[in-house]
Amino acid sequence: MSDPMNVLAPEHRLLRIGDTWRGAASGATFTVENPATGKAIAEVADAGAADGLAALDAASKAMADWAATPPRKRSELLTATYRALIGRSEEVARLITLEMGKPLAEARAEVAYGAEFFRWFAEEAVRVEGRYSTAPGGGCRILTVPKPVGPCVFVTPWNFPLAMGTRKIAPALAAGCTTITKPAALTPLTMLLLARIMEEAGVPPGVVNVVTTKRAGEVVSALLSDRRTRKLSFTGSTEVGRGLLRQAAENVLRTSMELGGNAALIVCADADLDVAVDGAMVAKMRNTGESCIAANRIYVEEPVREDFTARFAARMAALSVGHGLDDGVDVGALIDEPSVAKVAELVADAVDRGARVLVGGRRPDGPGYFYPPTVLVDVPEDARMLTEEIFGPVAPIVSFTSDDEVMAKANDTEYGLAGYVFTRDLQRAIRFAEGLETGMLGVNRGLISDPSAPFGGVKQSGIGKEGSHEGILEYLDFTYAAIDLP
Repeated sequence: MSDPMNVLAPEHRLLRIGDTWRGAASGATFTVENPATGKAIAEVADAGAADGLAALDAASKAMADWAATPPRKRSELLTATYRALIGRSEEVARLITLEMGKPLAEARAEVAYGAEFFRWFAEEAVRVEGRYSTAPGGGCRILTVPKPVGPCVFVTPWNFPLAMGTRKIAPALAAGCTTITKPAALTPLTMLLLARIMEEAGVPPGVVNVVTTKRAGEVVSALLSDRRTRKLSFTGSTEVGRGLLRQAAENVLRTSMELGGNAALIVCADADLDVAVDGAMVAKMRNTGESCIAANRIYVEEPVREDFTARFAARMAALSVGHGLDDGVDVGALIDEPSVAKVAELVADAVDRGARVLVGGRRPDGPGYFYPPTVLVDVPEDARMLTEEIFGPVAPIVSFTSDDEVMAKANDTEYGLAGYVFTRDLQRAIRFAEGLETGMLGVNRGLISDPSAPFGGVKQSGIGKEGSHEGILEYLDFTYAAIDLP
């Protein structure tokens, strides 16, 4: 399959700053590849620090008017964006597949999921409330007034190039904040298209700015060093998140961090194995395994280990691998060559330590960044893939004999983003929910992301929540006024 070279019109590959689309001040550009072929599909403006600060200028100038815009008007603009995204779902989905590699069916699902944040926060925009009460000791009244925090900087990852932006932009706009988004250099085109769609939906200039760059450190550092920036939201690795938190501390910025994960998926002997296998396939293989909430380790209770493993391995072996735009493809390309190399390295490490490969385990020949669905058993505790994010279609299976044992293994990690438990025993499920150190838990299901639910982790998996009512609170400050009234 040949790639359409004109993915976006040339003027749409520029930076979105204020009311203009423009190139980088230096004139620099960088290339975006299709990971299924390794071939270029677009040249995009490569911003520098000056461009980032120009975007902050625009966001700062637009801030007062946007904050004063009636909540109903902000809500209507978010609803208009939702409808526009749904109306152009196929166009957006194809672009996601071209620059990120996931199968088209998954890209369509991402558009539906990402658009839903605009609908959800359109409803939340008109429900931002303060509080009025009498002080317990009398003598004054307490007035609590919510206010938008101010211009926000968003740094988004490549694995969900639409949804990771919409779940930041939508609550920020609903709260009355303006935004600057720096999308991942591997997948900038989707965010540029979203900015165009929001412009056409009527979102005012300066409210949504997009700065594409391969010099992320330079641009983001300039933005975080400027006192006009009041909020940082980042989705990505824990290592990068730590560095951004250090920079954000200089100006005491509000921060939201959705960082790395090492999700354990636990299959108990009393589980419905049909449900468990279905759930494990979703939790492991959604987005080709390139998800921070992907099942990184699968623990199966000994009495059902062989049965579950046989069923799961058969399902993994039946998946088709190929270009995401081809019919019938279940598993697309990984994002780039380093990602494939890391997955292969983790598999080799596990095998060297005694693990056995049941399915997959060898990179196919040919162009593109592909790795097959892979299942390993007899994976020793010192295998790197049990402690590092795999971020690919590889599933290590480990047996356990007691809840205490598997709870300890699941919690033995610096991460605490997500987990999964399959059991038909309600009391057992509750014990796991209370005992597992995670921000989110799927019980008898492998899909847990939902715009109406608070998404976020504990420990070194992040700070704050995205989605749900809690999501808009991340973009609000509260002023307390004590009103004398004897």
